[in-house]
Amino acid sequence: MSERLKRILLISGFLLVVFGIAVAIYLVFFGKILGTTQPVTTTTGQPTSKTGLPSSQAGQPSTTTGNAGTTTLPVSSIASGGLTATTQLTSSEILAPTLSADGKRISYYDPTDGKFYTIDSKGNVVALSTATFPNAKTIVWDRASKEVVVEFPDNSNVIYNFDEQKQTTLPAHWEDFNFSPDGTQVIAKNEAIDPNARSLVITNTDTSGTKAIESLGQNSDKVQISWSPNDQVVAFSATGTEQTGFGRKMIVPIGKNKENFTGLIVEGLSFHANWTPDGARIVYDVTGEVSDYKPLLWIVDGTSATMGKNRRSLGVNTWIDKCAFASSSALYCAVPITMNTNAGLQPDLLTSDDAIYTVNIDSGNVTLIGVPETSTQMSHLVVSTDGSLLYYTDKRGRLQFMRLK
Repeated sequence: MSERLKRILLISGFLLVVFGIAVAIYLVFFGKILGTTQPVTTTTGQPTSKTGLPSSQAGQPSTTTGNAGTTTLPVSSIASGGLTATTQLTSSEILAPTLSADGKRISYYDPTDGKFYTIDSKGNVVALSTATFPNAKTIVWDRASKEVVVEFPDNSNVIYNFDEQKQTTLPAHWEDFNFSPDGTQVIAKNEAIDPNARSLVITNTDTSGTKAIESLGQNSDKVQISWSPNDQVVAFSATGTEQTGFGRKMIVPIGKNKENFTGLIVEGLSFHANWTPDGARIVYDVTGEVSDYKPLLWIVDGTSATMGKNRRSLGVNTWIDKCAFASSSALYCAVPITMNTNAGLQPDLLTSDDAIYTVNIDSGNVTLIGVPETSTQMSHLVVSTDGSLLYYTDKRGRLQFMRLK
């Protein structure tokens, strides 16, 4: 190798080393300034926020680190469309949170000791009864939060009245309970061994006056109990006549007296429904082709005279059991921040955290209300009567609340 070629190679190597050092210095000292984090935004009624925001103190900035820098996002003490401070009320999992009749307290079941508790406006935790209900499987409250049906893993069932501190035993072959609007009766599925004896049954809470109102046969799994606030409908059955179009179904409303209600045509599978507080309309979710097999909220009229009319999509991809009514026109929903096609077919696999939206079911307007400062999946939403607080359970089942005003 000639001396001239050696000098060229040495000079080239030196220049490469210098360039590498310069790039390293640039990344270390200037990369932090240029680094950014994806902001919380909305598009077509869905949040597109980056997930994984760490928690911060109420009213203080929350910091999230991107690939090459740090950005500070403010946290509001009251929900105003961005990151919102939340308050944790329990340190462990709770079940079946519900609002008390006065609208000022939240009550729930604590699986650690099998008791029911309420939290008053000052944050005091008070036992509703000394009675214990170990290993409860499902819990259903009446609308006044004075009575509860408890189902156990061994199929035993009881009604407990907190005002009277009284327990009543229900038949072990009954399941899927729901209270009447006035709390004096319960409805259930009589799952007798003989399919010909299976039926929907209604009984007084003292188990008197029991009567079968509709045969179930082999269709028990197609019936969803849902007693309307106006006392007209007690259940929905996915046994309507076949409809043209893949996934298109007729849902049959069932009354107490074998009324012949107009069927509901739904555009999808996995129908789940809830009533507006006045009982005039039904908000439901289905999963179908029109929503890329994501859950989609719809609304339809639901009185005996208007059943099935004015059906329309609300344009929100979530499940109705992740929503709560603040009034007969205002609905608060926990909406997954990210949701892939077909998510409605396997909801248990969805891992996305949630943001809170409000849906005006009269106008159809959908508004981002807030994103919990600590990212989480949200369930069991409850809105206080004055509309100031939104209670929910996080992904670990702990009870928390967010201030709405």
